[in-house]
Amino acid sequence: MGNLLKVLTREIENYPHFFLDFENAQPTEGEREIWNQISAVLQDSESILADLQAYKGAGPEIRDAIQNPNDIQLQERAWNAVCPLVVRLKRFYEFSIRLEKALQSLLESLTCPPYTPTQHLEREQALAKEFAEILHFTLRFDELKMRNPAIQNDFSYYRRTISRNRINNMHLDIENEVNNEMANRMSLFYAEATPMLKTLSNATMHFVSENKTLPIENTTDCLSTMTSVCKVMLETPEYRSRFTSEETLMFCMRVMVGVIILYDHVHPVGAFCKTSKIDMKGCIKVLKEQAPDSVEGLLNALRFTTKHLNDESTSKQIRAMLQ
Repeated sequence: MGNLLKVLTREIENYPHFFLDFENAQPTEGEREIWNQISAVLQDSESILADLQAYKGAGPEIRDAIQNPNDIQLQERAWNAVCPLVVRLKRFYEFSIRLEKALQSLLESLTCPPYTPTQHLEREQALAKEFAEILHFTLRFDELKMRNPAIQNDFSYYRRTISRNRINNMHLDIENEVNNEMANRMSLFYAEATPMLKTLSNATMHFVSENKTLPIENTTDCLSTMTSVCKVMLETPEYRSRFTSEETLMFCMRVMVGVIILYDHVHPVGAFCKTSKIDMKGCIKVLKEQAPDSVEGLLNALRFTTKHLNDESTSKQIRAMLQ
């Protein structure tokens, strides 16, 4: 199985345990076509994150324009500051659509018969790595977005200004770039606290609903197995020592949390109930053993973006661990 090694010959508490080499997995000939498609999308992910991290917003210009509504110069200054930012926000949104399609292609490859999801992850390590990279990007994007209120402020100002100009029968050049329909879709996207996670959750649920002949267990087992892969690598010093970069540990933690959230949204009773194939106590324990400042965002993602945490079926112990 190449660098994907079965850690145990038996299952412990029915949870599969694997080590997956996230640093070095390479596509086989059978994986290459899908791998190339996904790789073409992922090659833009770092520039998207860098662009988002550098996003400063037009807060001062907008504030001056609002406080001085009759000052045409200040209105133009604010508008000229906001327009390029809106074009940048459109780029982020359009990337989410590409990522959604990429995820669905990966799910199709990693869940299709005749192999089980576990066998797929063993056989198709490079696709599993790309799946992990999508989740890693998603949590990093959402962490940056949540810390930047300027995004929604800028876009709200843009929409108000466009609406006012439309009432006055004025057409602005940027409407060719971001028309009303696009602005509506972008508004829904940025209204979410974690827009990329929401996009992937919706994409996963859509994949399940559209593939009615494919048992939902194929998808949820793929997700729960990936969770176990990450958990084992994080809690086992022997495997942690294989990684050449500390960032790989953070990578594993983000992927684990991302997969849990997807599972919780797709599985009928979620990730937190006793019958879940995800060892939630073990996953939370692994996170809490890390430096607090490195995992607080991930713990918050479990607290606030999961669907079933507050269900009656969730044990008091798990809720207490996440308090």
